[in-house]
Amino acid sequence: MKTWLLSAAIVASFAAQADEGMWQPYQLPAMADELKAKGLEIDVKSISKLTEYPMNAVISLGGCTASFVSPKGLVVTNHHCAYGSIQYNSTPEKNLLKDGFLAKTYADELPATPGSRIFVTEEVTDVTDQVKSGEMNKVGNDFYKGIEQKEKALVAECEAEDGYRCKVYSFHGGLEYYLVKQMEIRDVRLTYNPAASVGKYGGDIDNWMWPRHTGDFSFYRAYVGKDGKPADFSKDNVPYEPKSFLKVSAKGVSDGDFVMVAGYPGRTNRYRTANEVENQFEWAYPEGKVLRERLIEIIKETAPEGSDDRIKYESAIAGLANYAKNFTSMIEFYGKSPMLEERKGLEQKLANWIKADKTRQSQYGETLAELDKLIAKEQQGQERDVLMSYMGYSSMMSTAGRLYRLANEKTLPDMDREPGYQERDMTNFTSGMERIERRYAPSVDKAILADLIKRYAALPSEYRLAAFDKAFAIGQPFDEAKFTKHLDNMYAKTTLSDKETRLAWMDKSVAEFKKSKDPFIQYAVSTYDERMQRELDNKQLAGDLMKVRPQYMDAIIAYNRELDKPVYADANSSLRVTIGNVKGYSPQDGLVAVPFTRLEGIVAKDTGVEPFNSPAKQLELINQKQYGDYYVKSLDSVPVNFLSTLDTTGGNSGSPTLNGRAELVGLLFDGVYESIIGDWGYDPETNRSIQVDSRYMLWVMKYLDNADNLLEEMEIVK
Repeated sequence: MKTWLLSAAIVASFAAQADEGMWQPYQLPAMADELKAKGLEIDVKSISKLTEYPMNAVISLGGCTASFVSPKGLVVTNHHCAYGSIQYNSTPEKNLLKDGFLAKTYADELPATPGSRIFVTEEVTDVTDQVKSGEMNKVGNDFYKGIEQKEKALVAECEAEDGYRCKVYSFHGGLEYYLVKQMEIRDVRLTYNPAASVGKYGGDIDNWMWPRHTGDFSFYRAYVGKDGKPADFSKDNVPYEPKSFLKVSAKGVSDGDFVMVAGYPGRTNRYRTANEVENQFEWAYPEGKVLRERLIEIIKETAPEGSDDRIKYESAIAGLANYAKNFTSMIEFYGKSPMLEERKGLEQKLANWIKADKTRQSQYGETLAELDKLIAKEQQGQERDVLMSYMGYSSMMSTAGRLYRLANEKTLPDMDREPGYQERDMTNFTSGMERIERRYAPSVDKAILADLIKRYAALPSEYRLAAFDKAFAIGQPFDEAKFTKHLDNMYAKTTLSDKETRLAWMDKSVAEFKKSKDPFIQYAVSTYDERMQRELDNKQLAGDLMKVRPQYMDAIIAYNRELDKPVYADANSSLRVTIGNVKGYSPQDGLVAVPFTRLEGIVAKDTGVEPFNSPAKQLELINQKQYGDYYVKSLDSVPVNFLSTLDTTGGNSGSPTLNGRAELVGLLFDGVYESIIGDWGYDPETNRSIQVDSRYMLWVMKYLDNADNLLEEMEIVK
């Protein structure tokens, strides 16, 4: 019944709001006529079937999107999505970040970061009834755990077939649940990345900005065992042969052309309440901006540029900077926008609609007030909770906590363990312990943790945690000299910085942890009960929210159906499709941004100093007008990046941008500064996604990096 309601709302008004929405593939056939009118040339039913072209060529990297572009498992994604693997394989002597990398043969390809995965979605099943059955009379933590147990049982059954990873996704705040089954390819190798002066051209300065001239693309390859099934890394493995792969267009797109993106958008918040909006923009984003910018400063102050320590943290810096700028834009445009008042107005209209009908009063009468009450409770102590979450950037503190948690969880039957600590999670857990080797420097880790704990120590006493205070020698009043001496001692004596030691602790008992003299292990043991109580309190609240938020979303869906407005679920990292056109925009009065940038823009920006330090060979090619096969007459050059109206967010990075024939015409990698607030609401005038043009990718590969072996492997449509 719910699916029918959603489809009915979509059909009624899709033509008027087609570019807004991150649609579940099953919803698309209801839009067939409108999609065809916009420029879709393939059968819309093929987009709704995950086992058919083009959807089975679109894959997840577990945080970014990618796609197969050859019959031999060649995968294209963003440079910044492969950044961790590039950094992991880099040293001061062989800096792949700086110089780029190209494997001319399979044997030359490098293992990606430990734990890297390629997920191929094969099935999506509605399991709402199975998840909710027998649970709806429970409350709080009992409800939370009941739902969790149902999800774990479904996942265990789904993963009985070796080589698959499954997950239950919640839609509309828990109104619906879908089980997603994905093939998990475990042997992922780095095949090619351009130099950072191409792949990250413009750096943080150009991030979220237009005009843009970034070659944000790189290539992996997927490997499997000789039997064609997923396998751990082995020299005997062979390239995976996907059921289908995307053709790459050398013709590209023009202004106004139809485009669509299939990908795995991370999270949007378009149905959050006014209270949540106000708290997020007036407290959470400003606080997050301050903390992220401070962590960047600490890393740069502690790890000199060009040093091995700095290389270890380059990926962290990039992630911190990306979201610091994201938060800056959020705050800026919230201050200019009527978002809060509009959200309050919508809630008032919803409340009036509920009051106007006795049946609706019976169904939703207490929903809005109860939701606001729970949200206010959720926000209590958030200053401490945010600081504690950022302490996750300390490898030593987080590692000790996770290892001791694992020892405790191993005393339970596997199905009773916390997600993340079951047997199915041990491969990823091990990879996480291994990755620390190239992402940890004691001086940086200590400086980050010291700064965050000093901030924590300044909180009001009611938000302090007794066991945590004792573990880090935080007294009342706070004695900074004593604390600093204590922290120095912890880092001097810990052995968790050694990979083999970390891995060995995965097999130790609770009793062995309690006997340990390692100061970070002692921290984990002494604060365990306190941390578990906080987790229990959070689950109690989460369970209550899981009962109320679906009621709220059910009311929104019913209300919007009467207004003939489309309702799509907020992004949740599951596979979605968005539809749009190539189109520029006007960021402010008197300025018009055209939808394409050109090679000449690279030269105009170039200063020879990072991040505007294009390779000398590239500048020479451009100055000599060596456009080759990718010249576009209307631009009198080769296009570099282009704008579209596609509705996207984080997680869509690396998503293939497709034309009406489902050919790859670009890779989505960013949005314009004005559209960052789009996570909370879509504005057709300013929401623009940024893609690296397929013609620029091909130009760089052919003329700059001589990646002829990869070009020959791909099917390029001219």
